[in-house]
Amino acid sequence: MRYGDLVAVDGVSFGADHGVITAVLGPNGAGKTSTIEACEGYRSPTTGSVRVLGMDPAADQRKLAEQMGVMLQEGGVYPSARVIDVATLFCSINGDRAVPDELLEQVGLTERRNATWRRLSGGEKQRLSLALALSGKPEIVFLDEATSGVDVGGRAIIRTLVRGLANDGCCVVLATHELDEAERIADRVVIFNRGKVLADGTLTEVRGTEQSIRFQVARPLNAVDLSIHLDRPVREVTSSTPENTEYVVGGASDGALIARLTAWLSEQHIESLDLRAGPARLEEVFLRLTAAKP
Repeated sequence: MRYGDLVAVDGVSFGADHGVITAVLGPNGAGKTSTIEACEGYRSPTTGSVRVLGMDPAADQRKLAEQMGVMLQEGGVYPSARVIDVATLFCSINGDRAVPDELLEQVGLTERRNATWRRLSGGEKQRLSLALALSGKPEIVFLDEATSGVDVGGRAIIRTLVRGLANDGCCVVLATHELDEAERIADRVVIFNRGKVLADGTLTEVRGTEQSIRFQVARPLNAVDLSIHLDRPVREVTSSTPENTEYVVGGASDGALIARLTAWLSEQHIESLDLRAGPARLEEVFLRLTAAKP
């Protein structure tokens, strides 16, 4: 897909199956949104082809729309519209295959059925958008940042609902920046960067055999010195709280390495918090792949 001289999507190829939650991941500008919009029929590729349920999304848009659900990241609802009225409208448009009150119950919005769109919180808007995407009982559903801005309880509702869709045979394509959420829910992962697919496989395949040690400390440490001491790459991941900083030690982990790490921390008078060893997390694989030079 080209926009003038810019090649936004460069020879991308991947599949998504019924009964599977496929997470499409990538940094901003990676090409994932353009690709998803081509699958939804909102954009046409410059070259190549797209097939969704065996149909061309652009040429067969009307027919495909009857079997496809799309959840936008934001907007799409008149601000003064009531929740129940919007749900009723969408169910009607989709042939009354779903019952409005049942949809709202599924996404935990029964008590907000008479509230207007503008009165909903960000998380409630996301849950209503999901309900609207499911109003036609689709065979395939595209979800854009389904859990963005959603509180812990709302996320649990969405996860359960999305997993239930896949278990019932629906093809779920989830575009998200929430790597922890993708790791919790996805069966398959496709990682985009610079218009290309860098990884495509099951969550286990993408994470591979890469191992790591993760730990938190109460004050920042010298990651370069620790890396030299362990002869392993050490990277600061995030500050999970104002007080604690998290680090990752790359490579295979074993008892001897953990002992060297804890000994070094003790020598530096640094207390280790929440030390864990095991397979690399999706976030680590994602950052390594997207940081690599083309």
